[in-house]
Amino acid sequence: MAELLVWGGAILSVAGLVGLVLCILKVTRARRANLGDEALREAVRKVVPLNMAALFLSMIGLMIVIVGIFLG
Repeated sequence: MAELLVWGGAILSVAGLVGLVLCILKVTRARRANLGDEALREAVRKVVPLNMAALFLSMIGLMIVIVGIFLG
């Protein structure tokens, strides 16, 4: 059981990390597009929910890993 928690938490953490990389790529593309100030702010504003979800997913995954280690 504990091993499943560790592996499941690790998968969630990796999924969160992938989400963070996607956020970085989206903002980098927006910055390279030489958008105006308002357009760049809007592009970043659209990425914020994805960024928060990815951070939350990664945090929950790490918490599950810790619980799995404690139980194992």
